Amino acid sequence: MRALAITAIIAALAGCGVETASTAATGAAIKAKEAEAAAKTQDQMRQKIDQTMEQAQQRAQQAGDAAQR
Repeated sequence: MRALAITAIIAALAGCGVETASTAATGAAIKAKEAEAAAKTQDQMRQKIDQTMEQAQQRAQQAGDAAQR
């Protein structure tokens, strides 16, 4: 009887370990997707900033050209 109880306890603890490992793997996958999405957003924002800076330079050039006329 005692051996059966010990076996049941060991089986229950082993099951918890598997669940914990699975949960950790799922959490890591979610974090990886979040990091990928953040990198994509950062790239998009960098492109928008670059476009805005280029437009500002063009406008400044046009204003300078207009002032020289």
